[in-house]
Amino acid sequence: MRVTSKAHYALRALLDLARHEPSRYAVSLAAIAERQDISLSYLEQLFAGLRREGLVVGFRGPRGGYRLGGRPEDISVAQVTAAVSENMDTTRCQGEGNCQHGAICLTHHLWEALNEHIRGYLQGITLADVMAREAESGGSSLCPSDSGKDERIESVEQ
Repeated sequence: MRVTSKAHYALRALLDLARHEPSRYAVSLAAIAERQDISLSYLEQLFAGLRREGLVVGFRGPRGGYRLGGRPEDISVAQVTAAVSENMDTTRCQGEGNCQHGAICLTHHLWEALNEHIRGYLQGITLADVMAREAESGGSSLCPSDSGKDERIESVEQ
């Protein structure tokens, strides 16, 4: 199993938004892209899925941007990975049970059980949990430079 850049970047972007949640500002994708060193066009693609799933809310206009679609305590890492179409599957057959010439292989149930553990683990961790762990470790890598690039919410919701 491999976690791809989609999941990594989407989670970093939402954590960036969560860090700015106490302010009354929408955050532009350009600001997130700069702070997190993520391509703006790639971030736009990821946010399409995040918006569809209600994890972010977009605001239009010259001072538009994004805010979280819920509280950091209510958004799980599993929701984020699912919103960007990340399939965290350790089986070779993507859970179909046709691993060995159309039949279940000898290790299929082992990998399926691991999938369940991974899903449960990611479902049990919220953005708030990740932020708390980051704060406990004394890290500030989620937002390397907080240069005031937030923009006010003064526009109509998308």
